[in-house]
Amino acid sequence: MEISVIGAGYVGASVAACFADLGHDAAVVDIDEERVAAINDGRSPIHEPGLDERVARTAGDRLVASTAYDPVPESDLTFLAVQTPSNEDGSIDTSVAEAAAEMTGEALADADADDHAVVVKSTVIPGTTADLLGPAVADAAGLTVGETLHVGVNPEFQREGTAVADFLDPDKLVFGHDDDPAVADLLHEAYEPLRAALDHEVPVVDTGTREAEMIKYANNAFLASKVSLANELGNICKRYGVDSYEVTRAIGLDDRIGASFLRSGVGWGGSCFPKDADALIAAARAADYEPELLQAAVNVNDRQPGLLLDLLDEHVDAAGERVAVLGLSFKPGTDDVRNSRAIPVIEGLRERGATVVGYDPVATENMRAVFPDAEYADSAAAALDGARAAVVVTDWDEFAALDAEFDAMAEPVVVDGRRIVERREGLTYEGLTW
Repeated sequence: MEISVIGAGYVGASVAACFADLGHDAAVVDIDEERVAAINDGRSPIHEPGLDERVARTAGDRLVASTAYDPVPESDLTFLAVQTPSNEDGSIDTSVAEAAAEMTGEALADADADDHAVVVKSTVIPGTTADLLGPAVADAAGLTVGETLHVGVNPEFQREGTAVADFLDPDKLVFGHDDDPAVADLLHEAYEPLRAALDHEVPVVDTGTREAEMIKYANNAFLASKVSLANELGNICKRYGVDSYEVTRAIGLDDRIGASFLRSGVGWGGSCFPKDADALIAAARAADYEPELLQAAVNVNDRQPGLLLDLLDEHVDAAGERVAVLGLSFKPGTDDVRNSRAIPVIEGLRERGATVVGYDPVATENMRAVFPDAEYADSAAAALDGARAAVVVTDWDEFAALDAEFDAMAEPVVVDGRRIVERREGLTYEGLTW
């Protein structure tokens, strides 16, 4: 198939490269010239495990990138994979998606295309595709939705740090198409090579566009709430001297609960959980419903960094002291610092008068854009050297191997927000929820 993808971010770049690697011809459209140049040079525009080799393997052949929308009318199917950031009230800002939809339509009009399918991968509130984005494409293209323009929704369930692996071995595929057989057939055809490459069946959910949009939000809301419940239980366990990890290991054996997303700690961040939770809360309130449980999940998450710093206060007066922050990305495997729990931790340390030195294997430059005047180290050992204390915010594997490096600290005090460091003699160690 000929596939065009609008947006070369974490979702768009990985989707396009994976489709190309599966044998389709994929063209990525993005306004960022550096990202476009990187893809055409055979380099991944973002840090994402597994993406570099797929871009290198397909670039210039089955994978191309452009700042113009010319590839759109040449393709069988166009995926909209652009950002939908939050407004101040938590609702989604659809302006980028609307602009992309309009430019997609204009490209179809300029090429005098008489039939096309556009599928929304961006995370949007139910009704956005049918009421806003589909009509935006249709109006600009001079096509009719359901007749000459086929509109669908195919939400992504790709986690940063494992986006390629998640695409290539999904738990499910959701095709929203409002009974339009043309877009349904194209989606099934696009994913057929992926399904054929696996040694097991992938469930396919054929549903309406509104249901597909909501499935994405419901998925993330459930997982975010599960993490916050694990954190709430962990906070209680800490106060009773109970190892919360022993507790969640046991309850995770119950198949009604499951073991995933039960690791308590400093909380969730990134571009999805915070944005999607806020958007769903705002959408519920716009429909005159107060989502108390979901709001509570957000409140628990927002509280975790403060509890981490409270534990530090029990051992160290941070004023005037050097404190190492280990981990700056919101999770291991990515350089993304959006809504990273390191941000409120650094802010709290600065409020206490500490001299903060941060370290992360890949996210330093992105965090430097947030805190340009902070100190950053080239290694965990350099960050710990002479530090009065350290806080662990991201569970990068290399932090589990730290041992003698802690001895370079003035008086080794470690507050671990991710249960990645081993408790040992000679180390004052506090786990956030254990």
